[in-house]
Amino acid sequence: MPLVLGTPLLHTHLKFRRGRKTVLARSSNEEGPFSSNGHVSFNQKSPFPGKPEADVVIIGSGIGGLCCGGLLSRYKQDVLVLESHDLPGGAAHSFDIKGYKFDSGPSLFSGFQSRGPQANPLAQVLDALGESVPCASYDSWMVYIPDSEFLSRIGPTEFLKDLEKYASMDAVREWRKLLDAVLPMSAAATALPPLAIRSDIGVVSTAAARYAPSLLKSFIQMGPQGALSATKLLRPFSEILDSLELKDPFIRNWVDLLSFLLAGVKSDGVLSAEMVYMFAEWYKPGCTLEYPLDGSAGVVDALVRGMQKFGGRICLGAHVSNIVVENGRATGVKLKNGQFVRAKKAVVSNASMWDTLDMLPAEAVPKEYKERIQRTKQCESFMHLHLGFDAKNIRDDLGIHHIVVNDWSRGVDADQNVVLISIPSTLSKDLAPPGKHVLHAYTPGTEPFELWEGLDRRSSEYKRLKAERSEVMWRAVERAVGPGFDRDNCEVKLVGTPLTHKRFLRRNRGTYGPAIKAGQDTFPGHPTPIPQLYCCGDSTFPGIGVPAVAASGAIVANSLVSVSQHSELLDAVGI
Repeated sequence: MPLVLGTPLLHTHLKFRRGRKTVLARSSNEEGPFSSNGHVSFNQKSPFPGKPEADVVIIGSGIGGLCCGGLLSRYKQDVLVLESHDLPGGAAHSFDIKGYKFDSGPSLFSGFQSRGPQANPLAQVLDALGESVPCASYDSWMVYIPDSEFLSRIGPTEFLKDLEKYASMDAVREWRKLLDAVLPMSAAATALPPLAIRSDIGVVSTAAARYAPSLLKSFIQMGPQGALSATKLLRPFSEILDSLELKDPFIRNWVDLLSFLLAGVKSDGVLSAEMVYMFAEWYKPGCTLEYPLDGSAGVVDALVRGMQKFGGRICLGAHVSNIVVENGRATGVKLKNGQFVRAKKAVVSNASMWDTLDMLPAEAVPKEYKERIQRTKQCESFMHLHLGFDAKNIRDDLGIHHIVVNDWSRGVDADQNVVLISIPSTLSKDLAPPGKHVLHAYTPGTEPFELWEGLDRRSSEYKRLKAERSEVMWRAVERAVGPGFDRDNCEVKLVGTPLTHKRFLRRNRGTYGPAIKAGQDTFPGHPTPIPQLYCCGDSTFPGIGVPAVAASGAIVANSLVSVSQHSELLDAVGI
């Protein structure tokens, strides 16, 4: 799911606190949830913690960049992460207004407590850094569809009961058939730990040879039919649905919704491996969802702590304007203030492919590389609604997550059709003042940028469009929270638009990421045609979503060290 921290500097070194008692003030009259009041918490004249050079310079402190930086620091590389915003975390950062602690992006998490070869990629990185994220566990979310509403529960049997009650017996039979086919495939999908992958020939040693026995064992256990299905892991998930002859409208719509929440595309565009991995985390016995007690800030805090523990550095308010290429190689970056930061071994961009291209000198970019980026279709952008309100008249069983689908026939990727709502204060009271709730609603990567392009954020036209396009979220919130909710009585009301996304997250056209469909194209790898320049994040393999970008950062970090160093880390964390 979109799939989004700050604490004070002590001199020039960031000191992150688990309790997050220190808060950066934010302006509540800005146009959206990512805005800052300009109060930058570091020395403007000397922003760098240490020298303005490093072995590896990383552009952007999103989850992918922080995972890359953390592992490289663990590998004893000198790392410097440069972040344009005054808060780290990229699309996963959190912010505070009037004591309400808001997530800017992802709010649906799982797998933090998993360990070992089959663990979630983010959990593997945190384990390597010796960090953990305190979480609250839960097992359901509310779903509102055109003709009904129900509490959707994860696990192998509970959702079958929901289907029997709210869909049909045909849906029950098809869902059971899908689980019987998919869950055995999860052994193959998870047999190769993301932390073992690298982008060079060394992958033969760290991945292929090391995990060949477990991969072979998983195929044997699945039997001939299961092994045949597992060969489709790199194909669209819809092909598995078709091969099973699943035709029930509710099942097809539900799988499309899950696919879209995971990767920004429907089942005909998502890799089967991604969906199989998700099914393994959500529909196996004993599974739960987990929400970080400190919000997404808790995840970012843990990654930054882990990186700094091993000597890594992060600099906020450091806007990279150009990637410097000398003699055909990336040798560093130039900041907006004109300062040059040298990268002795590599530059890693955690920016989108389009923003990375814009930072490169035109003459250094091969024509084919440029043309591929320019023709890659983008996912649309977001509308966001952040609210802080009194819990006095709100029911006690509200629940953290709510999904509203207005019209199945339009498709889950249609604009203004699906609204996601997160109310994390139902699980973690510290995220809001006493007796209050904090809420984040958004349309997940479906808001057309064209509607907003060229508008002046101070204009009446912009304000009118904000009110008009945010109404679908207000109605969804009113339906989910119930009659005790009054929009006029909210203490905090913030509406974010694609222009907010573009401005504060430095995202080209405010996009969610590349709209790359499995079977039609593949996500780019991590090395680029320019020596010493690598990319990680949602513009690279394996794609969009928190687990995917964490894996991408790990792959780049592994690729920048020797096979022996990489193997030693795998041994140390027991995978």
